[in-house]
Amino acid sequence: MSDFQQGGQVATLHNLGTVSPADMERQLNLFAARRKITLILPSLFSELEAPALGGIVDELSKVDYVNHIVIGLDAADAEQFRFAQDYFARLPQKHSILWNDGPRMKGVEQRLIDVGLAPEEPGKGRNVWYCIGYTLACQDSDVVALHDCDIVTYSREMLTRLVYPLANPSFPYQFCKGYYPRVAGGKLNGRVSRLLIAPLLLALQKTFGHSDYVEYLQAFRYPLAGEFAMRTSILPDIRIPSDWGLEIGVLSEIWRNLSRRAVCQVDLCDTYEHKHQPLSPDDAARGLSRMSIDISKAIFRKLATDGVVFSQEHFRTLKATYYRLALDLIEIYYNDATMNALHVDRHSEEKAVELFAANIVEAGHTFLQHPMETPFIPNWSRVQSADPDIMRFLRESVIADNA
Repeated sequence: MSDFQQGGQVATLHNLGTVSPADMERQLNLFAARRKITLILPSLFSELEAPALGGIVDELSKVDYVNHIVIGLDAADAEQFRFAQDYFARLPQKHSILWNDGPRMKGVEQRLIDVGLAPEEPGKGRNVWYCIGYTLACQDSDVVALHDCDIVTYSREMLTRLVYPLANPSFPYQFCKGYYPRVAGGKLNGRVSRLLIAPLLLALQKTFGHSDYVEYLQAFRYPLAGEFAMRTSILPDIRIPSDWGLEIGVLSEIWRNLSRRAVCQVDLCDTYEHKHQPLSPDDAARGLSRMSIDISKAIFRKLATDGVVFSQEHFRTLKATYYRLALDLIEIYYNDATMNALHVDRHSEEKAVELFAANIVEAGHTFLQHPMETPFIPNWSRVQSADPDIMRFLRESVIADNA
């Protein structure tokens, strides 16, 4: 009970264990009669061959309150798409698979290319963007949730707690972000949040002075969580980043579009484990190395829209400030882990900080060298304006594929 407190700009909804998951599901079944719920699952075909997604599908099969499950399938040929149809057939809910590499979806992409609005970079951001467009085209949801397909410790309670604040008609929230402890296998995880985001936000405040936006990001207990939900009504105006900055980019869009009173974060579970990305210190295009660059660029771009002026000297100072703060945090994490009988490899933690420090400068250099770069895929309001028939074409393409 000692954690039952509020702080920062975002309402925190705790998991105190006083309501059973079954009771919460029963309430959601009532709420869902008024607010229909869609779940988006962005997936690579390779995840269908891993055990985590099988466990997720088994858990979702027991959920009654979800109206529609939209699955974005990347990196699949025709035979793999047919396998995916059989794989997800056990879901009792209405479900649709977006075969993003199929000829019909390529036709959708060509129409977008013709009006200059097609996402150029493949990846999770583009996958989610197409799923959002299809969800809007279906017009059968009031709440849309999203979570990753590599969660090893998945329980349907995670989805229940994620959508409850938006489905409950007495709550004012329009966006909900999930959070959870990153402890598994006797060690601390969540390296990018702990060793990049937390000290970088502190360093930005110290280097550039107070920022309401930075303070807003600091209010989230796990800003890089891939689990979030929002009211469908705000989706047309949300711009989705195409790179690894997806989660930070979505939070930035919510900051721009919503009042803080409409935003909350919710404690989803006691343990969370998923597929870990390699550090990739020798390849800036892969793993946590690329992730750290994309996330840093996303934050710098947003601050620039708020009037913050950057220069090469600023980024050198920011790097030095970040590095010192990150080393201090490593000491705190080590002490905290020791008190809880957890393992922390201080050498690997400091190696990660050294890489992230260098990548902050690299991200800053890229930001300064490419001022005309467009980081976001256009929102669906603009797409509909450019091609008023695109929604119908997208929906009919997906229906034809699934038939």
